[in-house]
Amino acid sequence: MNQKKYKEALIYAFKLHEKQKRKGTGIPYFFHLVSVSSLVIENGGNTDEAIAGLLHDAVEDQGGTKTLNYIKKKFGNKVAKIVDDCSDAIVIPKPPWHVRKKLYLSQLKKKPQSSLLVSICDKYHNISSIIDDHQRVGKKIWNRFNAKPKDIYWYYNSLYLNYKKYLNNHKVLLKKYASLVKDLKKISS
Repeated sequence: MNQKKYKEALIYAFKLHEKQKRKGTGIPYFFHLVSVSSLVIENGGNTDEAIAGLLHDAVEDQGGTKTLNYIKKKFGNKVAKIVDDCSDAIVIPKPPWHVRKKLYLSQLKKKPQSSLLVSICDKYHNISSIIDDHQRVGKKIWNRFNAKPKDIYWYYNSLYLNYKKYLNNHKVLLKKYASLVKDLKKISS
């Protein structure tokens, strides 16, 4: 792990997302990024993958192509490729939720393993946050989203089916993700 490069990415991610909060909470968005990066590291990710975990939403949420070009220049082509692969929209306004999610799913089979690892770590943290927040606030959680609970379940379950098919060498992570999807099914029906 190149800690100096990682620290630079950590500071950059903080600056980019400093004012952003998680949907419907007062939790700084930055902590989601750190959680994703930690999951990447805990599941054998290298420096570029861990940095991409920190920056996976930078393009989508903080500047589009301009931000992607900066990431490429500052952190390299590998990091930029993973970040780009993890973005479901670069344009503003974003296309409708269902359109973006179907397109993202259709492209997973073409993604390299590094991108799939960062993607599953992102979705793992998202789904676990949904489940935890559901325990705290109940059905009010669904007001945070631009999709119905059944559609959110459909998306995370579809992701699981794709990860199961295309992500190699991460059986433990896949098993944990599958368990979360089962829990999500219970609270979304």
